[in-house]
Amino acid sequence: MSSTSSPARTASSRRWLALGLIAAAQFMVIMDTSIIGVALPEMQADLGFTPEGLSWVFNAYVVAFGGLLLLGGRLSDLFGARRIFSIGWGILAAGSLLAGLADGVALELAGRAVQGVGSALIAPAALTLLFTIFGAKPSELTRALALYGAAAPAGGTAGVFLGGILTEYASWPWVFFVNLPLAAFVLLLTPSVMPGGMTRRGSLDLAGAITVTAGLAALVFAIVRAPQVGSTSASTLVTGVTGLALLALFVVLQARRQEPLMRLGIFKAPNLAAANVAQFMLGAAWIPMFFFVNLYLQQVIGLGAFASGAALLPLTVTIMVGMIGVAPRLIARFGPKAMTVSGLATLSVGLVWLSFIQPQGSFAGDVLPASLVTAAGMAMAFIPSLGLALSSAAPEEGGLASGIVSTNYQIGSALGLALMTAVASAFGADRVGDAVSQTEGFSAGLLGAAAIAGLGALLAMAWLRPQAPSTQDVQETTGVAA
Repeated sequence: MSSTSSPARTASSRRWLALGLIAAAQFMVIMDTSIIGVALPEMQADLGFTPEGLSWVFNAYVVAFGGLLLLGGRLSDLFGARRIFSIGWGILAAGSLLAGLADGVALELAGRAVQGVGSALIAPAALTLLFTIFGAKPSELTRALALYGAAAPAGGTAGVFLGGILTEYASWPWVFFVNLPLAAFVLLLTPSVMPGGMTRRGSLDLAGAITVTAGLAALVFAIVRAPQVGSTSASTLVTGVTGLALLALFVVLQARRQEPLMRLGIFKAPNLAAANVAQFMLGAAWIPMFFFVNLYLQQVIGLGAFASGAALLPLTVTIMVGMIGVAPRLIARFGPKAMTVSGLATLSVGLVWLSFIQPQGSFAGDVLPASLVTAAGMAMAFIPSLGLALSSAAPEEGGLASGIVSTNYQIGSALGLALMTAVASAFGADRVGDAVSQTEGFSAGLLGAAAIAGLGALLAMAWLRPQAPSTQDVQETTGVAA
């Protein structure tokens, strides 16, 4: 008996170790967006950034990441997800090294852009590998997605903590160098634990890749720059219109090509488009909440950056526990549509509650209870909508589906943050030092985010098709008879 069960146990252990590496990818991709925040003042002093240029330490990563996700998904389908996963980690490590060693503005921004390129390859390849390993069994897929999803808030919080510790006790380059040992560990283990996957014959649609990458990059560029130069400024409008025109050209090219980068017919798959809309709305509501709460804790209540990160720990723990321990059971019992709708609605309620923050408020009274409600909503909605987006596509287009859903969440995050930042500024959030005006601005931004989440719940209710959970999945996930 032991001779037959031992290989099975070894194979099972390898699968869950592979999931650990996939979760590490999600952890790293999100951490790299948050770890630099505390280090920015020292980077500005050492490298000579202007106040306006400093924001591009963040934006260079976001533009490259958001613009190349679809290409990363297509490359995974053509050349194998494991290969693209490894290449992405190598590029991320190279970008981290360049950013850490940079002695000027140009090299620093180049390093951050290279990091974004690596992440754009890692993210869709990681989701493709996850679906390849666990997709045959829905109950296991839900658990795997839960662990994968929980790695995102863990990465965001870890970024704040590590950024504060490394900047204070080492120096700012270490916020980039910290990526190197994890990248080396993942690259060492990937060949032995990840499935090789299949490569496909086919040509890479270079014209489609160029137009969609340039179009998305231009659109993200316009979105993230709008709060600085104005949403109606000539540069914002020209860049945004150029991005939309390139995306329209991309759609025309895809309709005409025999082997397109993105087969337009993929959106005919039941629930794929609706699930991507849900992911878009989640990103557009969640990221502004995280942004405004952090600013309120630091600029109004007066917490330091490190203390502010610590204050967000209960929110992070609630999301992780919800995604790993609670969401799979609820999805198995009620189905992914009901959970997506109720999660978005709960997130909206929590954001409305958060909007009642006061200038003389406190973390325990004004932030903690409402933030836990938003965390519960995020935990309920993220996993089922992501699972629907991935499972709706054919297996041979898993990389493309992963790239589409990752792109939608990232573009939603950038667009939601830009729009809600503009709303908050219009109500006084940019008046640093004026607690009353800032609080009113943050409240307005949070109410806007609540409206986005509420609209997302209504769209999911109207558009998603219900999928009744099977009796087997309920029994496997909950341990009781359905």
